[in-house]
Amino acid sequence: MKFIGDFHIHSHFSIATSKKLIPEYLDAWARIKGITVIGSGDFSHPGWLKEMKEKLVPAEPGLFKLKEPFIPEPPLRHAAFEEKPVRFLLTAEISNIYKRGGQVRKVHNVLFAPDFETVEKVQRKLDAIGNITSDGRPILGLDSRDLLEIMLSISDDIFFVPAHIWTPWFSALGSKSGFDTIDECYDDLAQHIYAVETGLSADPAMLWICSHLDRFTIISNSDAHSPEKLGREANLFDTELSYYSIIDAIKTGNPQRFLGTLEFFPQEGKYHYDGHRKCGVCWNPVETLQHDGICSECGKKVTIGVMNRVADLCDRDDSSQRPNRHPYSSLIPLKEIISEIEGVGPNSKKVNQHYHSLIEKIAPELDVLLTVPLEEIHQKAGELVAEAVRRLRNREVNIQEGYDGEYGRITVFSKDENLDPRAQTTMFETSNDSSPKSQPRRMINFDLHTYHELQKHSTQKVADAPREQTIYTSEDSSLTGLNPQQRTAVQHFTGPVLIIAGPGTGKTRVLTQRIAYLIEEHNINAEHILAVTFTNKAAQEMKDRLRDLPGFKNKNIFPTVSTFHALGLAVITENDPVYKNT
Repeated sequence: MKFIGDFHIHSHFSIATSKKLIPEYLDAWARIKGITVIGSGDFSHPGWLKEMKEKLVPAEPGLFKLKEPFIPEPPLRHAAFEEKPVRFLLTAEISNIYKRGGQVRKVHNVLFAPDFETVEKVQRKLDAIGNITSDGRPILGLDSRDLLEIMLSISDDIFFVPAHIWTPWFSALGSKSGFDTIDECYDDLAQHIYAVETGLSADPAMLWICSHLDRFTIISNSDAHSPEKLGREANLFDTELSYYSIIDAIKTGNPQRFLGTLEFFPQEGKYHYDGHRKCGVCWNPVETLQHDGICSECGKKVTIGVMNRVADLCDRDDSSQRPNRHPYSSLIPLKEIISEIEGVGPNSKKVNQHYHSLIEKIAPELDVLLTVPLEEIHQKAGELVAEAVRRLRNREVNIQEGYDGEYGRITVFSKDENLDPRAQTTMFETSNDSSPKSQPRRMINFDLHTYHELQKHSTQKVADAPREQTIYTSEDSSLTGLNPQQRTAVQHFTGPVLIIAGPGTGKTRVLTQRIAYLIEEHNINAEHILAVTFTNKAAQEMKDRLRDLPGFKNKNIFPTVSTFHALGLAVITENDPVYKNT
């Protein structure tokens, strides 16, 4: 049976996720997307496990389905929604933050389990180590190698996958807090790692140029934080519908059973290339080395992106040297395609109506993007949608790479094309022709040989610059000196917190270290943080303390620290036309 699986997602118990991440909505959106097997996400959380036990019932071996009372009315009307089953597979993501080799490591790992009994054993083990109730994705001060050892001791049926391996701050190969190889991360137990996850910031071609990843099957998942994001990355199978068949297909990488992956265009990621957002400087890794990592506009160090890290760790110029290269397709969500055609935002009412109409008329979203004949799309959706899908399938897309916190943009139409629906009958003469009209864009479009030659002669590898020491982890000595109440205030994340304390009790220290904690542990953009105090002296003291913290050395982006009066004046000056003209 051929089907699509998306295993790494989250529940409503995870921080910064949709409240609609419940089994009913997940089932409904899986049908809209055309996904057969979805991960449960967050099985380590007791509240989520309780909810799953209430709403799910065993189906095929190791898989679950919604109980009859919880099956919702079809969100849209299409025969495929009834024909294709939706199954849940128990999964969870664990955030491991620990020290090894004198450096702080932050690695995320995905666990797969076949039944509730195994999940309960996992919960008991992890509950003895750290807090598994504060977040659907718990943060544990536990070495990734040791987490793997614990899982192996619980059950041979647990499957363990390093998550989004290139993400700079939270992954096995991340430039900020990871390792240089999977073997280094998992040490003597690395032979029990059979697969790695690309993440949104990479696709298989970026992994194919690293021979140390050859033995791993490359899988991709959405890491969805809302039901609508399901399937933005996923996996293709041709197996029996069971946990054990799915895991065996991934372990072996058998191309007859594991058919490949569906990918997000990694260039859309906001840290794909290197650069400076404020200066408008966006560079590929070769350009960064040619400038010694220094911004040509402001003279400061550029922010290094994921592609640079891949180039630094790769040992091939030719990705075809990789054995077992499973096929993959790069996708643009159908709503983004409609948004481009309609000229309005992807979350607008107009786009939603158009999207729902297409799904009901044609097929689930992933079928429309991948397999539905172009002739049928043309007949039921019009020439523009058919031409957009044709270009997507042939990778005839326009790419603007993301960098330094700026999201990239992938489009199928150029700015000078006429998208007026009245012109559809004559605009594209061969919209059903599958032959490409332009040269598809290569994923790695710079010279790796040049990169490595420049790297040899560089005084310091840009991508290997000393890693910033994280300010906080569950075991970090930086927490020493804070009393329990101060620690609680610093580490609090969800919702407001009120601190009542007298003079000399460390309020400023708590506030500055809390800011640092939000940036370093939760990856909050420093530009999105505002700290307000009463006096200029206090504001300056706060700035000085922030600059002295390890994570803020050589930072180009800094939080706004201001007095109430200065903030008010800044708001008035920026928004009041009287002040603007003075």
